[in-house]
Amino acid sequence: MKLHGIIHELPNYIKLFIGAFIIVLSIGYISGLQFVRQTEASTANGIEENFLGNEDLDEIEVMKFEKGEREMLSILHTHILSISFIFFLLGGILSLTSLPKKLKSFLMIEPFISIVLTFGGIYLLWKGILWMKYVVLISGTVMTAVYIIGATAILIQLCKKPELST
Repeated sequence: MKLHGIIHELPNYIKLFIGAFIIVLSIGYISGLQFVRQTEASTANGIEENFLGNEDLDEIEVMKFEKGEREMLSILHTHILSISFIFFLLGGILSLTSLPKKLKSFLMIEPFISIVLTFGGIYLLWKGILWMKYVVLISGTVMTAVYIIGATAILIQLCKKPELST
């Protein structure tokens, strides 16, 4: 079965459907990033405070308390499932593009590694392994970069015309 480059041959209404989906998905993804920014969890120390609390610090603007086990399991469960689904759909659409196969493979597989590192790192941070905040920061940044590159590549690929056979 040939999938490589099939996105260019899809009917316009399917291309519009995929494009609308990618745009709305991106709005949702970016709004999630805004939430992370609002909770000040976009820095290593902010990540630590967000899950372990900051009630022991002398100078704080907003009091944060350590997450309980039930709350942590709920956060991890919902985020791992939902973000995996987001990248499964994005990867499925990426598989139809004419991007170089190595790049396409990277964009399809890497997010799942980042999901495990990010949310596994959050759990291990919560368990007291404080250096995991750096793993969470780096893997979360890579995951976001891959999302942006993948979504942008799909939108560009949707605009390309199919190549004519001679």
